[in-house]
Amino acid sequence: MSPLYVRPYVKVHKNDDRDAEAIAEATTRPTMPFIPIKSEEQLDLQALHRARERQVSDRTRLINQGRAFLMERGIRVGTGRHIFQKELTKLTAKGVADLSQRIVLMQSDMASELEEINCRVATIDAEIKAPAKTDADMQRLSVICFKFGCEFYVM
Repeated sequence: MSPLYVRPYVKVHKNDDRDAEAIAEATTRPTMPFIPIKSEEQLDLQALHRARERQVSDRTRLINQGRAFLMERGIRVGTGRHIFQKELTKLTAKGVADLSQRIVLMQSDMASELEEINCRVATIDAEIKAPAKTDADMQRLSVICFKFGCEFYVM
């Protein structure tokens, strides 16, 4: 049952006992809608999406930190993950006179960590795409998203 439907039945000061009482009261109502329990496959897919979101967040954090380190030393890098990765590859390959050896090593370490995160995201994407090829609902959603240009990465 959705917490939004239980909220009107909670009396003044919220605590666990009053929450339980409100849930019991709400369940007795004949028109109360209930949320279906998710299947094992739905829970697995939800976990995959959350893991992917965490990896993408880590990747973004790493790129922003690397860009900040370079900007502090007067090296501007354009926005976008691919642009940063290309620039990072150039910097670690040839080195820059303005950068200390410590920063070059740190940027090199960031490049390898970034590559590792990209591999993890690609692996999770492949796991998400596999059931999407057989699920009719996911195929329809991907067509709709492609048509309207929204972000839906299961194609």
